[in-house]
Amino acid sequence: MKQVLILVPKGYANLASVVGTFQILNRANGYWQQMGHRPMMEVRIAGFETELKLDGGFFSIFPVDINEISKADLLIIPSVSHEYDRVLKENAALISWIGEQYKLGAEIASICTGAFLLAATGLLDGKTCSTHWNAATAFKRLFPSIELHTDKLLTVEQGIYTNGGAYSFLNLVLFLVEKYFDRQTAIYCSKVFQIDMDRTSQSPFSIFQAQKNHGDELIGKAQSFIEENLREKISFEGLASNLAISRRNFDRRFIKATGNTPVEYLQRVKVEVAKSTLEKGRKSIFEVMDQVGYADDKAFREVFKKITGLSPLDYRAKYNREG
Repeated sequence: MKQVLILVPKGYANLASVVGTFQILNRANGYWQQMGHRPMMEVRIAGFETELKLDGGFFSIFPVDINEISKADLLIIPSVSHEYDRVLKENAALISWIGEQYKLGAEIASICTGAFLLAATGLLDGKTCSTHWNAATAFKRLFPSIELHTDKLLTVEQGIYTNGGAYSFLNLVLFLVEKYFDRQTAIYCSKVFQIDMDRTSQSPFSIFQAQKNHGDELIGKAQSFIEENLREKISFEGLASNLAISRRNFDRRFIKATGNTPVEYLQRVKVEVAKSTLEKGRKSIFEVMDQVGYADDKAFREVFKKITGLSPLDYRAKYNREG
């Protein structure tokens, strides 16, 4: 029988991701037994703390003592506090323990910002990973050697599984159910818990946040110019010249400051404005396209879908109440 541990870090753990994971895996185990099989897994909640109080003391978790567990088959790391530096410092012992368990053969799954604890083990260096899109800037700062994919809902790397964020952890748990049990059990759980199967992207849910805390005044001016002139055809060669910098240095500094090339930044700002307009639903696709400076509807649709994972029409249908 597989030993599955939902880990409870010191300081904070997202209660929904702990309880939701616990309930779905146990429901899968119960269904598996109803189908005539032996129990597949024992699911426990474990940590170095004897009690973790959450959400103003309204809830408490009482983990089993992790020191009493010599070996696990699957570790699941829940979402953690957004005070990432403090979380990593407080959980140095847990991070080390996770790394040792992987060496002993355990698989590891991280939920949302639980990826920060997983990344701190070093197991993701040179590999791909996903976390909540809203945590991307902090993650890249702390773990620059990891290839972060905030467009992906799930990533798979040699027994390591990461998840995009928030309640999309339900899709990670369904993935684990299918992996450890079978497809039929995963479908059963999807129906019981009413979770859409086979979702792979978190792009439609992301909100582009212009990176402004980089301290580069010149690039800040360039960003403001881009945002204020979305309908105009911007020449980055001309913009660099106006800022008294070579185009090559302009591009280099822009990427370092924002994580995007100037063209990518321009596209993301345009799409973010278009998304907001489509959500309000009073303009046609062509009016929205014109508002953000696109004359070619094919180009607009391609860029929009590349960034959001949806066509402009599908996006409006999904998020616009009038639509």
